[in-house]
Amino acid sequence: MTELPIVSGKEVVKALQRAGYFIRRQRGSHVRMYHNTKPPVTVPLAKTIKKGTLRKIPRAAELEPADFVKLLKS
Repeated sequence: MTELPIVSGKEVVKALQRAGYFIRRQRGSHVRMYHNTKPPVTVPLAKTIKKGTLRKIPRAAELEPADFVKLLKS
């Protein structure tokens, strides 16, 4: 299993944008991101995202955890 790093919400948003997602709206501290062919994803804009939430984001975006980590590092 791939070890997920400790990241902020802004870093997750940038990684999802590299995967083809775009920001549709923001309400409070949560950003709703959309993709043309994949389901939408909600990302909390926290300084550090909890591990459980971070595990659910790539699953919701239909990304493999290893691919998600690569997007975070690039």
